[in-house]
Amino acid sequence: MCLLSDGKIKYFSKEERLSRKKRDVNPNLSLKEALKIDSIDSVVWCTPTQDTNHMSNYINNSFSNKQIIIHDLSDYHHLTHASLAFYNSGFKDAAVVVVDRNGSVMGNSCRESESIFMASYPASFEQVYKSFWIYDNTAHQESINFKKMNPSCEVDVRSMYGIVKVYESATSLIRQHALENGKVMGLSAYGNKKIKFDSLFFKGNIPNDYYFGHEEISLYGENTSNRMATNQELQPFSINSVTEENFQIYADYAWQVQKQTQDAVCFLIQKAIDKTGSKNICITGGYGLNVVANHYYMTQFPDINFFFEPLADDSGNSIGGAMFMHRTLTGDTSINPISTTFFSGKLHSLENIDGDIVKNKDIANLLADGKSVAVYRGLAEAGPRALGNRSILFDPRNKNAKDIVNKIKKREWYRPFAAMVLEEDANIYFDMEKIKSSPYMTISFPSKEYAMNTIPGVIHVDNTCRIQTVNQKDEYLYDLLKEFKNITGHGVLLNTSFNLAGEPLVETPEDAIRTLNNSCLDYIWFEEKGMLVY
Repeated sequence: MCLLSDGKIKYFSKEERLSRKKRDVNPNLSLKEALKIDSIDSVVWCTPTQDTNHMSNYINNSFSNKQIIIHDLSDYHHLTHASLAFYNSGFKDAAVVVVDRNGSVMGNSCRESESIFMASYPASFEQVYKSFWIYDNTAHQESINFKKMNPSCEVDVRSMYGIVKVYESATSLIRQHALENGKVMGLSAYGNKKIKFDSLFFKGNIPNDYYFGHEEISLYGENTSNRMATNQELQPFSINSVTEENFQIYADYAWQVQKQTQDAVCFLIQKAIDKTGSKNICITGGYGLNVVANHYYMTQFPDINFFFEPLADDSGNSIGGAMFMHRTLTGDTSINPISTTFFSGKLHSLENIDGDIVKNKDIANLLADGKSVAVYRGLAEAGPRALGNRSILFDPRNKNAKDIVNKIKKREWYRPFAAMVLEEDANIYFDMEKIKSSPYMTISFPSKEYAMNTIPGVIHVDNTCRIQTVNQKDEYLYDLLKEFKNITGHGVLLNTSFNLAGEPLVETPEDAIRTLNNSCLDYIWFEEKGMLVY
């Protein structure tokens, strides 16, 4: 849910953070909060479900006393992904590659999986490539109809799966929700890179349907089942828990899925370059959060200027839709690259918070002593990456940091953690190549030997690390890292999201205290109040 005024975000929220129901899709509480802030003149509807009756009822019930203009973008899900990435990129023009799980429905037979747009201001998004996954035998005719409406767009309708659904096959085998593909990304690093595996794709990016089927899986105790893609050969061996005894076969397949899907996206990136001639490439859609793949693209296309959208999943589509409609209606050509993700939710009172008064140096000392400290500050991060306002911090020098913090968060043993690092020091620890900064944790970089020896707690088993670079614009974070460096010699901290497994990011101070009480977390630092709670 996004409230845009004169092209600027006045309010944004993910419903799950208010309702405390993970992946809550109905923005009831978010809309109520938005209506408290400002009146609304028009609504952009971005859901890809084409449930027009629900949309009409929802809008009419919410604005029963006012005439509202409704702009329905439910048929343009990938466009809303693309618009957010392009407008956030700072590029004057760019090709946008969208790799998504479930885009908009085309007719009654297929849904968007991958798209390429050529974007320019104020709101020109020319479709040059579109791939759909099929669920009905009328897809061929639907593709002919789409081609007639988009004569200059190359169209692929040849598979029951898309790139993300191929990735999902590994997620299904370990019986995780389809939106938990990040767990497979972490597990893939444990895979045997020497094992040969047949190609999951043909003709570059088209999934080979032979390898895949569907399985009905009940997840998170929900009453409904989820129809998820699985590898047909491995499906009989699917498991509920990946342990240190049984992980290898699943890690091997996870690596194959990681490697082959990122190669498939490289095929699309080359197609985008060939079709548009642009050297500016934006990556978005759910697969855009794959930090391992994002680094891989940089190695394969060293002359390309990449922008990796921080809100690449569907959480950013309300912003993208609003931005697109604003530019369309006003002709606004101003370029405003993203400068922060700290714009989610609202400011909450800390009046009832009581604890010890502390300074940055005190927090740095606690961290250096091996304590875990969660930070609660201001507005939350809008995207899925915690960048310091709702973070749990730990000392990366501790070689057991991963196990300790996974225990705090009640996460799987194999999942790695990211690092926040002083921007000027990042090159000391990581092979940054031509990148000077990576402020939104969108890229996983190879670690240098020095990092492996000094900050092993944030180095994954494949010697990589997803990083957040911090500079002087980042206020208290920069000061905290400098204090930690003064004590330990390293301006680096382990940084992970302030929540427990299966829960949304904490929104309110009450959420934060509840998380403290339900875990073995040591402290919460309410930074703005300079107060420590334990």
